[in-house]
Amino acid sequence: MHKLYAKSVNVYYSDNHVLKNISMDISPYSVTALIGPSGCGKSTLLRLFNRMNDFIDGFRMTGEILIDEKNIYNNSTQLEELRKKVGMVFQKPNPFPKSIYENVVYGLRIQGINNKGHLDEVMERALKKAALWEEVKNDLKKSALALSGGQQQRLCIARALAVEPTVILMDEPASALDPLSTFKIEELIHELKAHYTIIIVTHNMQQAGRVSDRTAFFYLGELVEYDTTRNVFTNPKNTLTQNYITGRFG
Repeated sequence: MHKLYAKSVNVYYSDNHVLKNISMDISPYSVTALIGPSGCGKSTLLRLFNRMNDFIDGFRMTGEILIDEKNIYNNSTQLEELRKKVGMVFQKPNPFPKSIYENVVYGLRIQGINNKGHLDEVMERALKKAALWEEVKNDLKKSALALSGGQQQRLCIARALAVEPTVILMDEPASALDPLSTFKIEELIHELKAHYTIIIVTHNMQQAGRVSDRTAFFYLGELVEYDTTRNVFTNPKNTLTQNYITGRFG
């Protein structure tokens, strides 16, 4: 069922207290948007779910992040297994300087899977799920770097899907893209939530309104409001949320 929870989470980078006592549950098979001004802690929270902050100097966390009732910050957590389960798509498309085919199967290759029939099957399925197959099926040997920005981002989504995660984290996945590519990514998010739990950080209020089921508003490291997206946008309980959504600051 892949339920995700944050329980009483505090995060520090050295002396900087960047997340303050955050508790929230993430609904499975839905899209949860994290919104708020720059530096409010939303990307830090996103990266807690696959332990990407572990590499940052001075990072320290208290509290728990639970996936399927297991605290992923236990010493017994195997990072490789965790990152197979929790895929990540970054702000800027980051394809490897390899062919389209090799980009998609990269995660399987590093697991030692080299059976061509199996790789072919996974590659095609992942590209179809990422709504890219029809555009690239005759060019699989072409360098991924030759694709447009929007295609590269969908390729990165296909690469994340190929290892069969249950959760997909997206850190402003469309902020570097043109409006048409952004529309395709948003359509794709809508389709993917039937099979995956998605958490997305976005600066774009309209995008949060279009793609998410629930929205969490952060300000200065605190979770100010967390509710259905409809409620947050049309009937926020907090004046701070209202002011942010109507563009008075941020």
